[in-house]
Amino acid sequence: MFNLSRTRSLNQVQEAVPALLDELKTDKTPIVITLDGKAAAVLQDVESYQNLLDRLELLETVVGIRKSLEEFEQGKGISIDQAWEQFQQKHDLPS
Repeated sequence: MFNLSRTRSLNQVQEAVPALLDELKTDKTPIVITLDGKAAAVLQDVESYQNLLDRLELLETVVGIRKSLEEFEQGKGISIDQAWEQFQQKHDLPS
């Protein structure tokens, strides 16, 4: 959940961009930007944003692997040998 103590209006952000960027470098806490009193956007430092994307990618990978394992256990998958054969045929590779 967002830390609402770090909420700024759009006008405040426009007036204080350099100071806000310095804040982000220091404490890495995202800032919620409001428009007409409602949350409209989040300002976040690049490093924290990249870390978030990396964690999301890892999570999606883990979920995909778990799903694949479950499907294989239910008999919906194919063996590694069958997969390799299909791969070789698809890409016209020698056996």
